[in-house]
Formats: sequence, C-alpha cells, structure tokens
Amino acid sequence: MTPAATSASSPPSPLTPGTWRLGELTVRRIGFGAMRLPAVDPDRAVAVLRRAVERGVNHIDTAAFYFSPRGSANELIHRALAPYPEDLVIATKVWPGRDARGEWVWATPDQLRGQVEENLRQLGRDHLDLVNLRVPRSRANASIAEHFGALAELRAAGLVRHLGVSHVAPEQLAEARAIAPVVCVQNQYGAGAPEARHAFADACGEQGIAFVPYFAIAGTGAEAGATDEPDERVRAVARAHGVSPARVRLAWTLHRGAHVLAIPGTGNPDHLDDNLAAGALRLTPEEVALLR
Repeated sequence: MTPAATSASSPPSPLTPGTWRLGELTVRRIGFGAMRLPAVDPDRAVAVLRRAVERGVNHIDTAAFYFSPRGSANELIHRALAPYPEDLVIATKVWPGRDARGEWVWATPDQLRGQVEENLRQLGRDHLDLVNLRVPRSRANASIAEHFGALAELRAAGLVRHLGVSHVAPEQLAEARAIAPVVCVQNQYGAGAPEARHAFADACGEQGIAFVPYFAIAGTGAEAGATDEPDERVRAVARAHGVSPARVRLAWTLHRGAHVLAIPGTGNPDHLDDNLAAGALRLTPEEVALLR
C-alpha cells in the first residue's frame, strides 16, 4: 500500500498531527525516542513510557545498545508496556553495538542476526516491527549492500517486518532500495540544517518514504541534549507563540511534510508533555521559511 498521511482513527488528544504508514503499520507522527531512558531512574523511565503511550504515542525508537549500569532501554520498554498495545510499533537499530564495558563494536553482516535476536530477547517479541541499519561514520560514502542484504534475509525469514536505514546518503538509500523495500530514513536533521539535508528530506517524501529526524530538538547539542537555545530566530518564534524553543524546533520538523515523523526523547514527564504539544503548534509559512 502506498504510504499516505491520514487522520488517527481514534486520536486521544488534539496534540497528534495525523499519521503515516510504515508499510501496513500506521503510526502517529509524534513518537518517542528511548535513547535517554537508561540514564534516568528506572521507575521514572517506566512512568514516562506509560504516560507517552497513554497520551497516544504508538511509535517508539530504541536499540539494544541504549544501556547504562541502571539498565537497558529495551528492557525498560518491556517492563513498562508488555503486553504491548496492538497498535504499538517498536523500531530498533543494528550494526553498532556495545560490549559489557560500553565500548563500541560494529557487526559484520553475519553478526546482524545476533543483534536482531538480542533485541527480540530484550523486548520479549517474536519479531521486530522495524529495524534500521545504522551506518557508521566510517562508511559515510561506502556501499552498505552487504549489511542491508543480510537484513533483507532476516526480513524474508520473518524475524523483521520492515526495514529502514539510518545516517545514510541518498546514494546509499538507492542502493538499499534496490535490495529490499525501505520504509524510513532516520538521519540527523532540524531547523538550520544544510541545504543538502533539506533536499534529502524532501526527496524521501517524493519516494513515499518516512523521514525520521534525530537530534531535532538538541540541534548542535546532539548526544548531550538540548542546551540554551543559540538561534535568535528560534527564540523569536518561541516568544511570539509563548512556547519553548524546543517545541518550536519540533513543530518545525512536522511542518516539513506529512512524511516527517518525530521521535523526541526524554526522561522528564513535563518535557514529554511539551514535546507532544508540538503537534498543536501551527507555524506560519513565513516562520517555517525563516527557520529553514
């Protein structure tokens, strides 16, 4: 079925800006990223996850390599949400991994099955809804065919329903699509991005592929999280609407196209509510152009 923006069948609040289809799976356009959860108190993390789903989130982004001495994001998701709601879509990532000391390791194509099975074990699932192949920086201009082909085999075997790619260039997306269907691209993106990134986001929509920005709120803060807002344009728009700069940044990505999905992450329930409220923030065309 061709992806298309729709209205949620039973929206739980006015905060949800429509839906998008990942294959046959319908997700609301504001999801939740689990990367930061292992750094917070586990009970608080569980409470935030449950609150997110209660507020209508049905797309959660995670990975087996999101863990800390406190625990892992996948296991927190399982603790909080299993048995899982029927419409919940859990997306994960493979290729990178971390050993017991937290050191990064990168899987060979033959090792991807083990990474998929580890996600299955931690999440308590018999299949994964969506697996993104997360390309390392060292392979920014290299072929991903061998790794993506291995994932396509796992999809054919029924362990994975849908495939996506992350941290890719347009040529790598084309290479992957020649091997198997790709339902989403997950790349770093946000207000003030270079023009090439805007063009790639638009191209994904033209191809019917979801574009899922990460670090859309954090901006230059990246893994460190959002810092004091450095962009006066964002601050000005936030003042005009009486909202936080983070909400403006998130709303801006949603205005970029019906195919753009948001996965903001937090361990703070107040920040969660602010993120979800971005779906109700209407920016003017002039504001959208200003922040580009």
